[in-house]
Amino acid sequence: MEITKKSKTVFGTREWAAENFNFINGCKHDCKYCYSKAMAIRFGRKTSKTWTIEEIREKDLNKNITKKKKVVMFPSAHDITPDHLAESLIVIKKLLKARTKVLIVTKPHYECIKKICEKYKKYTDKILFRFTIGSSDSDILKYWEPGAPSFEERLKCLKYAYKSGFQTSVSCEPMLDNNIGIVIKKVLPYVTDAIWLGKANFLLGRLKINKCNDKQTIRKALKIIAWQSDKNIKKLYKKYNKDKKIKWKDSIKKILKLSRPDKIGLDM
Repeated sequence: MEITKKSKTVFGTREWAAENFNFINGCKHDCKYCYSKAMAIRFGRKTSKTWTIEEIREKDLNKNITKKKKVVMFPSAHDITPDHLAESLIVIKKLLKARTKVLIVTKPHYECIKKICEKYKKYTDKILFRFTIGSSDSDILKYWEPGAPSFEERLKCLKYAYKSGFQTSVSCEPMLDNNIGIVIKKVLPYVTDAIWLGKANFLLGRLKINKCNDKQTIRKALKIIAWQSDKNIKKLYKKYNKDKKIKWKDSIKKILKLSRPDKIGLDM
């Protein structure tokens, strides 16, 4: 990774795409650490109890989409779930018809990814999948992301998209245990683009807002925070910094004092 003079700080979804598109309030995956859930609760759009009720914003779903010069991330505030797969396909079609490059980010369900790949098989040059996989342990994923698919299903989705000729990538943000090397080893053969590593940002604060701050969860959260100490992050960087497919999210670049954001997806 090249280190250059100080540049404008880029963080969050802006590291991946210039714009994003969403059409649902809420998400059935109900991830304990979810930033979108915390924001929805904070601004009164949802409560911790109603977050899992996915509500379609018809105005956004019916919105006309014009061509974008940069890639558009879809979705960024919810995942693609089977209940609203049909509507997600409509949005993807609109983006593709507008000749827009699409970064599809989700914790993937096999039936959803299979359908997207089959329906838009002519657009392998316009779609980049980025599947969130923060651990290779399905029990850990189930604890932190109770409604989301298992590791095995996510890996199956990655393999399917890869073998179908699509551009593929993985987001390990947040990393949910100290064995992220296992994830990297298992997904690397099926990644054409990059594997992004990132810390669990603002974990305790988000757990509090999301009403997931019971004693057991806080103990587990503190373990994650300890695993992601500056010392351990630097060890992780030392191990993988020469691998061109490994990219570092802003939470890690801050520790490493890397001023230049990794450029990925903006021009795809």
